[in-house]
Amino acid sequence: METTLILLKPDTVERSLIGQVVARLEAKGLKIAGLKMMQLDDAIINEHYDFLADKPFFPNIKAYMTRTPVVAIAASGTNAIATVRMLTGATNPQEALPGSIRGDFGLTIDGNIIHASDSAETAAVELKRFFKGQDVFDYKKISDDVL
Repeated sequence: METTLILLKPDTVERSLIGQVVARLEAKGLKIAGLKMMQLDDAIINEHYDFLADKPFFPNIKAYMTRTPVVAIAASGTNAIATVRMLTGATNPQEALPGSIRGDFGLTIDGNIIHASDSAETAAVELKRFFKGQDVFDYKKISDDVL
């Protein structure tokens, strides 16, 4: 069982798509182990996007990610990281397949709806960053006994 971080970005919140995205995650069998809305500040943006800090477009990312709250989700399940990445689709919504979250909802590369951890190592770091080691729960779903 893996747990991964998902961020529903400002355009998801602004376009009232939170429920539709969460429903897709749950319909695929993922367990929502943590869920919170939060306003990101410069410190967390600088830490989360440190690999882009020297890029000319970094100020635009910072402005985008701080303009409205985001929804942080800890999602658990068998192969959760790969499953979420598949559901998410390509980073550029114009290249994302129909049926993927970005393919169906993304409008531009700058407003691409969702972030998903890309590896177990990244997920561990990102989950601690957004959930501070708390508010991620382990519980049994009724369907766990059936599957």
